Amino acid sequence: MTIKVIIADDHLVVREGLRAVLSGEPGIEVGGDCGDGEQAVHMAARIRPDVALLDLRMPVLDGAAATERIVAAGTAAVMVLTTFDTDGDVIRAVRAGAAGFLLKDASRTELVSAVRAVAAGETVLSGVAATVMASQVRGVGRSLTPRELDVLHGIAKGLSNPQIGKKLFITEATVKSHVTHIFGKLGVDDRTAAVTTAIARGILPAPR
Repeated sequence: MTIKVIIADDHLVVREGLRAVLSGEPGIEVGGDCGDGEQAVHMAARIRPDVALLDLRMPVLDGAAATERIVAAGTAAVMVLTTFDTDGDVIRAVRAGAAGFLLKDASRTELVSAVRAVAAGETVLSGVAATVMASQVRGVGRSLTPRELDVLHGIAKGLSNPQIGKKLFITEATVKSHVTHIFGKLGVDDRTAAVTTAIARGILPAPR
């Protein structure tokens, strides 16, 4: 049985690279590719692929919103490509019903294996996505660790991830990981919501 895949990413080079990798694999056929989420929704409805491979950051309609529409329509199983910069989008994609999450620096073998697994009805988690999913499963509202509180205070002050890392003497990647945990525990999708929710729950002091 041939697995039919569509690809949506706003970077042409990325799309061409993904198409080249997947097209060269036996039993996998790339039915089409496009550059934004809106096109992906229409392409999925027209082609009805087994797997829709979506970038999370796209114009017109982002990957999480496109995932929600594709899953709701039942036109494809969705696997999203993510980076550590898309914490809130990963949470939205989890809630929208994405079946797979893969980091953009995944190897050829990991990509092909993930596509086959999602097409077979399995769930594939990788990197930050696994962390987010675990937070969701364990439940929203779990207490934040002291380090997560430090990062949250930095967010509340409007500091960027690199600024927080410099202030706390930790790497930017570590800050991003903490941000992911904070979002999952608070059940929010972005930094502003994290601060307002933390204030409402008494985790952060109300502004004066």
